[in-house]
Order: sequence, then structure tokens, then C-alpha cells
Amino acid sequence: MSEHDGEQARERLHAERERVEGLIESVRADLGDDSENEQASELSDYDQHPADTGSETFEREKDLSILEQLEGELAEIQAALRRIDEGTYGIDEVTGETIPTERLEAVPAARTNVENVATEQRRQPS
Repeated sequence: MSEHDGEQARERLHAERERVEGLIESVRADLGDDSENEQASELSDYDQHPADTGSETFEREKDLSILEQLEGELAEIQAALRRIDEGTYGIDEVTGETIPTERLEAVPAARTNVENVATEQRRQPS
């Protein structure tokens, strides 16, 4: 990978990191609002139908799941930035082959070639 390619990848990863961090902040703010309002709404829960409470619980769990996924995505982006610094960015972690530029443009934090991802997914039990 040329120095120019590395800088372009770094820029894409920084932009993606900013996007994901913004989403994380938004989801955390939503969750924070829920926990602050939770105490105040406990008394009003007596008037609430159990299905409404279930819907609120579902939405909170969904937000927590989204937050977990975004935090994982952020960790992958940070790992990709470290790989750029180490000079291993764009090298398949399984085979040591070069990851095609098209894949890195589509998935900047990619660790492997598409074929290796498909093979690994077939090996994992459902």
C-alpha cells in the first residue's frame, strides 16, 4: 500500500469514526433521558398498560443492542487505524494476502478478504 493510499484510508476511517461516535453519543443521550425519566415515571407506571411498559422495555433493549454494535464498530475502526500505523493495513489477517482496494473502500476496517469472511461464516454453527 502506498503512502497516499494509507492517508486516504486514514481519512476514510477518521470520517467513519466521527460518524460512529456521533451515533454513539445520540444513542447514549436517548438512554440517559430514559433513565432520568424512569424515576419520575415510576409512579405513572401504575396507570400504564403492561403492554406500554413492555414496549418501553423493548425500545430500551433495542437501543442498548444498537449501542453495543456501534461500540464494536468503533473498536474495529480504531484497530484499523492501528494497522495503518503498524503497516499491516490492507493485509488479510488469515492468509497474509493483500485485501482488494474495492473491499477496503466499501469496508475500511476490513481485516480479511470477502472469501475468508464467507468461509468463516460457513464454519460457524447457526
